[in-house]
Amino acid sequence: MTSGWLEAFVIIAAIAIVMQMAILLALYLQVKAAVAKFERVTADLQSKINPILIRVNRILEDSEERISSIMGDAAELTRVARSQAQKVDRVFTEAIERLRIQILRADIILTGALEVIEDTGSKFRDTLWGPVQKATAIIRGLKVGLDYLRRGQRQRSAEGEPATQDEELFI
Repeated sequence: MTSGWLEAFVIIAAIAIVMQMAILLALYLQVKAAVAKFERVTADLQSKINPILIRVNRILEDSEERISSIMGDAAELTRVARSQAQKVDRVFTEAIERLRIQILRADIILTGALEVIEDTGSKFRDTLWGPVQKATAIIRGLKVGLDYLRRGQRQRSAEGEPATQDEELFI
């Protein structure tokens, strides 16, 4: 009996091995078909991409000089712009400094002129208004003296004529 079982297991194992071989063969054929299909798709894709890559490569080779020229020009423009900005900055700084100096000079000149005008005004007041005030004071004194003398004459004449005194009061 053991030998019957042994033969049965050997037969079952042989069938299993044959089935595994069939499955592996089917897998091999499927992978081979997939690889062949992938190779065709890759070849087709490569045949379409190669002309594009060749054109792009040519364009890049042709444009390489232009791109490097553009980059060089951009660097030169940047350098020139920086230089011009520094020159403009220097010019503005100098102009502002000159303007500040001119403003200081104008301030000094105006201050001097105002001092001269003030001194002239003081001297004018002292030389012209002093005598005018003195003359005015003399004229006022004379007027007061004349008024006093007139009142004295009126009082003398009023003593002689009482009605005129009333008239003077009325007027």
